[in-house]
Amino acid sequence: MIVEESLQKGLCPRLLLPSTPALGRCFPLPNINFTLPEDLRINNTTVSNGISGLLDSINARDVSVKIFEDFAQSWYWILVALGVALALSLLFILLLRLVAAPLVLLLIVGVLAVLAYGIYHCWQQYQVFRDKGASITQLGFTTNFSAYQSVKETWLAALIVLAVLEGILLLMLIFLRQRIRIAIALLKEASRAVGQMMSTMFYPLVTFVLLVICIGYWAVTALYLATSGQPQYIYWASNTSTPGCENVPVNMTCDPMAPLNSSCPNLKCVFKGYSTTGLAQRSLFNLQIYGVLGLFWTVNWVLALGQCVLAGAFASFYWAFHKPRDIPTFPLSSAFIRTLRYHTGSLAFGALILSLVQIARVILEYIDHKLRGSQNPVARCIICCFKCCLWCLEKFIKFLNRNAYIMIAIYGKNFCVSAKNAFMLLMRNVLRVVVLDKVTDLLLFFGKLLVVGGVGVLSFFFFSGRIKGLGKDFENPNLNYYWLPIMTSIMGAYVIASGFFSVFGMCVDTLFLCFLEDLERNDGSQERPYYMPKALLKILGKKNEAPTGGKTRKK
Repeated sequence: MIVEESLQKGLCPRLLLPSTPALGRCFPLPNINFTLPEDLRINNTTVSNGISGLLDSINARDVSVKIFEDFAQSWYWILVALGVALALSLLFILLLRLVAAPLVLLLIVGVLAVLAYGIYHCWQQYQVFRDKGASITQLGFTTNFSAYQSVKETWLAALIVLAVLEGILLLMLIFLRQRIRIAIALLKEASRAVGQMMSTMFYPLVTFVLLVICIGYWAVTALYLATSGQPQYIYWASNTSTPGCENVPVNMTCDPMAPLNSSCPNLKCVFKGYSTTGLAQRSLFNLQIYGVLGLFWTVNWVLALGQCVLAGAFASFYWAFHKPRDIPTFPLSSAFIRTLRYHTGSLAFGALILSLVQIARVILEYIDHKLRGSQNPVARCIICCFKCCLWCLEKFIKFLNRNAYIMIAIYGKNFCVSAKNAFMLLMRNVLRVVVLDKVTDLLLFFGKLLVVGGVGVLSFFFFSGRIKGLGKDFENPNLNYYWLPIMTSIMGAYVIASGFFSVFGMCVDTLFLCFLEDLERNDGSQERPYYMPKALLKILGKKNEAPTGGKTRKK
């Protein structure tokens, strides 16, 4: 038959393009040598040139090749940058025992200086616009908010706000100076604990592997559920008005392997979907919901496992009366085995509570997305309030679970009792909790800024070729886009710093709860000596009556 007839019957493809196999698919490559057979009599030059022109216009082919070349030439330097980020993170944490107090003082003075400069600048601007007579009464109400920068009342309001913040911060420093000293001492002790147990800094790798396994298992299960059942095929014709196609069994089931003996040239046996008959198929949606709940539950359980294991390791450091002699030989592995053996159910219960709240948030977000176009202002306000309440509830449960896991690691009690004891203990020392939390957040933010900023600056100067005289072995590679390895190094440094500092934050929280328990349960006598370091004893004005070389006490 002629080409037009074969095309109308769908026996031949309408366009033939040069292509190459990749990942089980055909990708067009117009540049390779390819000629169509003469008997097809189809001129694909226009189509080929069109595809080539489209790719050249968006420069997709060249960009992808250049990106691959840049990664191939700079991957080892990116690994060097990530190694620098790792070293900087470890160095910052280990040096906190020496520079924690100066760093906290520097950051506090810096915040006070910034607020003071803001007050000075607002006062200057207020004087300028006061002398010009620019008042808000002359401006009136306008939607151009930038116009309010030219009136004196705006700068006066900013001056008052900054002055109030400066005063509150100064009063807090005066009345909370003792608690700030306690927070600094705990940060130093946490740095010492990390130095004694360096293996804890690499535990996030174990958590990452377990999370990949959980997510991968859920993805495979969801795919199996989605493709469960027998595939169904039906007859289909593009045009039933064609002669011979008036009485074809359209939408009737068919066998794709059987020959089509029909007078209709457009009749095909196409895939419709998978069968919905059977108990599993009728419950497919419920099974997918069950899988999603299982995903949230297992992910939260893995995170809870990491927190409890780290808490157990760091608690063994605090409750060692003679450090480092009484610290277990393998504190991290011991805590891991102990957590899996005794505390799996408690961790699963806490993870379940958090998972239910997260599922409720997901359902609310889905409802809000589906009804966004048909909601009135009142309904949008109500849904927004519900979303805010659920967000706050999730944050509170995460905070409560974190401290409950620490108490579980210390005393081995069940989740409910541990959560109650942790919450009551924190409420009895709420000012210390707030001060320690803010000081720790400030220091860790400064540490992340130092690590990520340092790696970013070094990467920029190296990959852009601004560092000269490093020698032949340390020359920067010739790159098409030097910003690509820079951004990769910055993102990798942020991930590394976040992982290391999360472990350090868990160490601080664990030592803090141990310190509060030590302060309430012990009195410094020989029967009940304090386990806290000497720096904290000195700050609190307390002392131990137990001899230093005495027998080790068990907590």
